[in-house]
Amino acid sequence: MKIIFCKWGSICEKGIANAMQRLGITVITMDRKFESVDYDKGYLETLADLIQKNLDASCVFSVNFQPIVARCCKVFKLPYLSWTVDCPSFQLYSETIAYPTNRIFVLDRMQWEKFAPVNPDCIFHLPMGADVATWDEIKVTAEDHQNYDCDVSFVGSLYSEKTRYNSIEKDLPDAMRGYVDGLIAAQLNVYGYNLLEDSITDEWAQEFKKYADWAPLGEDYAEDVKGIVADTYLGYKCTEQERIRTCNAIGAHFEELREQGINYQFDLWTLTDTAPLKHVRCRGGADSNNMMPQIIKCSKINLNMTNRPIKTGLPLRIFDLMACGGFVLSNYQSEIPEIFVPDEDIVLYDSIPDMLAKIDYYLEHDDERKQIAKNGYEKVKEYHSYDVRIVTMLKAAGII
Repeated sequence: MKIIFCKWGSICEKGIANAMQRLGITVITMDRKFESVDYDKGYLETLADLIQKNLDASCVFSVNFQPIVARCCKVFKLPYLSWTVDCPSFQLYSETIAYPTNRIFVLDRMQWEKFAPVNPDCIFHLPMGADVATWDEIKVTAEDHQNYDCDVSFVGSLYSEKTRYNSIEKDLPDAMRGYVDGLIAAQLNVYGYNLLEDSITDEWAQEFKKYADWAPLGEDYAEDVKGIVADTYLGYKCTEQERIRTCNAIGAHFEELREQGINYQFDLWTLTDTAPLKHVRCRGGADSNNMMPQIIKCSKINLNMTNRPIKTGLPLRIFDLMACGGFVLSNYQSEIPEIFVPDEDIVLYDSIPDMLAKIDYYLEHDDERKQIAKNGYEKVKEYHSYDVRIVTMLKAAGII
């Protein structure tokens, strides 16, 4: 089997390509970056030429649905498989998702429920996976232990640099800003249900849009103003506040324990401005391929905080943590119990106090923690590797 793989820079691409090759698939790489996800004459000509040179290819693939690729595949009547790993993903608002040549896979069930009616036979729900075989090859050295050993770690953005709400907050009317503050405060106390979109009206979203640094979608897009406001403005702001609050809660808790003679360490690996944090050891950025696996393997507890626009699904981070053999402590997401057994494969928290109590418990119970980490690893390796996911996609697409 031959697949044309259109790359654009996603962190998932390398692992997915590795899995395709392990499955015996010949991967023809399209490395040219598009200037626009919709229209780029040079990109279209290059992709069309690549398809013509590989007419025996079974399909074209990309991480995230890209309308420009869909348009080209439609002309050639060639199946286009995409795995949307971002939530939200603006490209899914494009009318091109209705093309019959598409086979679109999305990680979040609510995301699938929203877009599937546009093309019900061609849009599927598919959770994320991990490149287990590649992570297995990474062995932890004595130097790694010296550099990365810690009790609790979190690797990721605090989302301050991604939160567009911050740049417009001062321009909002007092009543609107107050309402947003109330929504964020309410959402921060709820795990497993995203109330933001349900709590605003279409009229409120349209009014909010007037103050936003709005980037209009193309003419052939079905712009959902309410959904975009809820996800990219309110949702990202909620993620930012949740991560700052959570990191500070752990830092303050560990500071109290240090005063009692118990020396636990919380390490944060991020490129985000950490000025709002206290009592947290901030370690700077961590390369996803060359540092993150070692950090995971050297951390007793690996924290996951899901970006709020992922409403029900599991982020890539959970699968990567488990694939590296890490013990995972995560916020509750409604799809997690469908894939993993809580307290057997993964440990979930539903509040800050609950999280702190579970951190204390599992730092004091090494055997239980290590067994849960082992269970999670074995489950991801058997059922949720990229290798397994690719076979699932190819079967659903009718290619095998």
